[in-house]
Amino acid sequence: MTTPDPHRIVSSHHLADGPCWEMSELEYGLIVAHNAFYRWITKCMAAAGMGELSPLEVLVLHNANHRERAKRIGDICFLLNIEDTHTVTYALRKLVRMELLSGEKRGKEVFYTTTQQGRDMCERYRTLRQQCLLQGLPQTGMEGDALREAAALLRGLSGQYDQASRAATSI
Repeated sequence: MTTPDPHRIVSSHHLADGPCWEMSELEYGLIVAHNAFYRWITKCMAAAGMGELSPLEVLVLHNANHRERAKRIGDICFLLNIEDTHTVTYALRKLVRMELLSGEKRGKEVFYTTTQQGRDMCERYRTLRQQCLLQGLPQTGMEGDALREAAALLRGLSGQYDQASRAATSI
């Protein structure tokens, strides 16, 4: 085994040894970005007036509000790429108790929609996001095509990680 370059920015030096070491650098970037994103969405939601929501609850609220269409637990899990449905179920129950969402039973399934209070909260979040996050993007050079390319890369990587997860499960 060769000794990895000590100046590489990676989360786990032992994973950066050999071919495609750059993946470890990218994974470290994902870890840092994931944690920063979760911190951001909870701080933004707290500034909007709902400091008691977890990152998952914020994501579920926004997803339920997406396109103003009622969604089932399965829809939300699929769109957010979440395998553990029980965590989404818990988030939905909490959001219903807080009167940010309402649930309507249709046959055997429950469909969730945002209440007026939930839509208002999403709009306050949107306003703060514009003010605190989006206004500063042009100075960074991260806008337009650069953001679309990054999003495409992340979607592609999610597929690669999903496929690798299936492969690891079959070992």
